[in-house]
Amino acid sequence: MSDAATSRDVVPLRTAVRTWFLISLQTFGGPAGQIAVMQRTLVDEKRWIGQQRFLHALNYCMLLPGPEAQQLATYVGWLLNGRRGGLIAGTLFVLPGVVALLALSAIYVAYGDTTAVTAVFAGLAPAVVAIVTQAVVRVGMRALHHPALVALACAAFAALALFGVPFPIVVAAAAGVGWALSRFAPHAVERQKDAGDDDGPAPLISDDALHHERPSARRNVFVLGVGLLVWSQPVVAVAVFTGVHSTFTTQGLFFSGTALVTFGGAYAVLAFVAQRAVEVYGWLSAGDMVRGLALAESTPGPLIMVVQFVAFLGGYHHPGGLDPWLAGVVASLLTTWVTFVPCFLFIFLGAPYVEQLRHNTTLSAALTGITAAVVGVIANLAVYFATHTLFTDTTRVEAGPLRMTLPEVGSVQPVALGITVIAVVLVFGLKWTMLRVLGVCAVLGVAAGAVGLPVG
Repeated sequence: MSDAATSRDVVPLRTAVRTWFLISLQTFGGPAGQIAVMQRTLVDEKRWIGQQRFLHALNYCMLLPGPEAQQLATYVGWLLNGRRGGLIAGTLFVLPGVVALLALSAIYVAYGDTTAVTAVFAGLAPAVVAIVTQAVVRVGMRALHHPALVALACAAFAALALFGVPFPIVVAAAAGVGWALSRFAPHAVERQKDAGDDDGPAPLISDDALHHERPSARRNVFVLGVGLLVWSQPVVAVAVFTGVHSTFTTQGLFFSGTALVTFGGAYAVLAFVAQRAVEVYGWLSAGDMVRGLALAESTPGPLIMVVQFVAFLGGYHHPGGLDPWLAGVVASLLTTWVTFVPCFLFIFLGAPYVEQLRHNTTLSAALTGITAAVVGVIANLAVYFATHTLFTDTTRVEAGPLRMTLPEVGSVQPVALGITVIAVVLVFGLKWTMLRVLGVCAVLGVAAGAVGLPVG
């Protein structure tokens, strides 16, 4: 069945656009907060979609690489207004964050070395350490419900932190372990139902009235062909005009690849991105990476938007024949494009098969293995950020299979350590929101700089 035959808007498009725009302005606080905003707006207040249909869509998005909240917005937009609804919802979901982070990236490059800006980031970086540590705890409590999964998380951490195993290999191995557990110890990967999963308020729109398409090989070829063409053309264009070895082409290919392996959220892939961007390509420093994550945490939209900051600095520092500022903007927008276009492709291609995927026990088991490994991956990210935030010098150790980075204890930064302790208390003890923690820590950094304490 064609999209045109089933694309009758169940919600007036103008109303839907206005609603998605208002949702996009509230997408702070990571995927949990973003999903909660959509839950409150779409299910509880406007009642455009029922609770079970909303959770059904969320379950599918959780199976995919990429930011699940943005994909959920795309999926629900598709249900309400067809493909154009999905495009509008998914685009508006990230647009405010793209604009905000592009502006902040430029400000960082222009004024990042000034005393005031350095002091602000001296406070933000320790807050990031506490926030990422909180992510380890939260994901671990939800995902590690069996000793075998705890062991898998520890193995993933050791593979990354001690032996330098590439991130995609860790993800693939974890999927294989999840499948093996489903065969030989199925109780280890059985999903536990969340308490309180009820039907919620009755929707004003019946499930039968929502948009749908009949899956077919012809449709799949069309969606896949158009999607791959749209995804690849900007990369092909920069390769033609700037060369296949330019920073822009390298970034386009690299971030296209990371878009396919971001299972478990942005935290899971950021250690891999940081390692490659800092140590292999030299696009930015480890300190820049931590500060970029702080900026991404403070703007609306998915946290994976931090790759936009990474690309901006890489383009600015390696502009080729372009003006550095233009190079930064081009790199930033190209990276945003190749990161988010696959999200639309996954939804439009897979949505008609969502029922089959939801009940596929093999796929669910593989996802359980990946989710367990993600705990170890995020823990590795926390160690990476803590090492480069709390210490000024590190030592690279390579002995046999070992590939690890150790901090030099004598280079500890007292101000960063003190603010980190305060951030941990605010996050775990007082349970403050992310934005409040970032705000307080930024003020502490400024105060430390104002009284003459070393902050850079």
